[in-house]
Amino acid sequence: MEMEKMKLTSSEIGSLWGEYINGTATDIVNKYMYSIIEDEAIKAIFHEAIQTFESQKEQIKTFIEKEGFPVPIGFNETDLFPGKQRLFTDAFCLNYLNIMTLHGLLGHSTSLGVSVRKDLRLFYDSCDDAAKDMYHKTTDLLLEKGLFQRDPLYYAYDHPTFISSKDFKDGFFGKGRTLSAIEIISISLNLKKSIMAKTLSIAFSQIAQAKEVKKFLRDSEKTADGQIKTLAKILQADNLPVPKSWETEVTQSNDSPFSDKLIMYHTGFLFQAAQNYHGAGLASSMRSDLIATYEATILQNLLVTKDWFDIMVKNKWLEQPPLAPNRKEISK
Repeated sequence: MEMEKMKLTSSEIGSLWGEYINGTATDIVNKYMYSIIEDEAIKAIFHEAIQTFESQKEQIKTFIEKEGFPVPIGFNETDLFPGKQRLFTDAFCLNYLNIMTLHGLLGHSTSLGVSVRKDLRLFYDSCDDAAKDMYHKTTDLLLEKGLFQRDPLYYAYDHPTFISSKDFKDGFFGKGRTLSAIEIISISLNLKKSIMAKTLSIAFSQIAQAKEVKKFLRDSEKTADGQIKTLAKILQADNLPVPKSWETEVTQSNDSPFSDKLIMYHTGFLFQAAQNYHGAGLASSMRSDLIATYEATILQNLLVTKDWFDIMVKNKWLEQPPLAPNRKEISK
């Protein structure tokens, strides 16, 4: 079948819709951060990120419009209030861009995996390339400024070995064992993302306007803090370092540069995206205490997401994605 005659599938439309909503939300935060950043090197990277998404956004709109679907509203300049007091330090802004780029890489890879039409596959290829380039640049600059937090170091051993005891999977009873390098991957990623979620919850709770939004943000901060402490305790039990927190990189400003709609969406996105990493951690863990920790964390995030959904729907802040046709309704 000729490419131009192939209609986009439901998965392809869904991926474009999600990329647009998530991209426009992050873009607004990037534009605010660009306006307050003083360090020229960091500012230049944010400028590149904003320009890159502007091009991607136009391509996404073209794909959607050609299929006859309405372009989502997403987030725009009405969700940004410029000229407000500084809310974040330059260091936090750079770390934010690095973490959000990791989320972007996961999103582009997923979108590529469900795409069949070649023009769409090539588009996601370019998005993935741009995100990888941005990850290299933000990581290099974090390293240059001494801000990048490397994972714990392990010492080399003489030869490969095999698991020889059932105690290998026992994290509660018996002899137990120290953390494996495979398990550290997810622990480290989940800690860094929970630290980001907690920091943004603190910052957003300072500037949110509605009482129910402030309460939700305080609750989400407590949830993230509890998850951080649980994972940190596991690392500390093996005398391994814990990533630093970023709370002190939030100023005392309570002058909001963002709409409550954007604040709520962004917070919910972080908790929903974290489920992918928690699930990966659960799948790769062989110690019983880690398995229990990830199961509890996933449940906690589901409860946060339920409260988030209720507030978003109540305020008509949550756009509805394209739905399958309701044949029963049509037949009436």
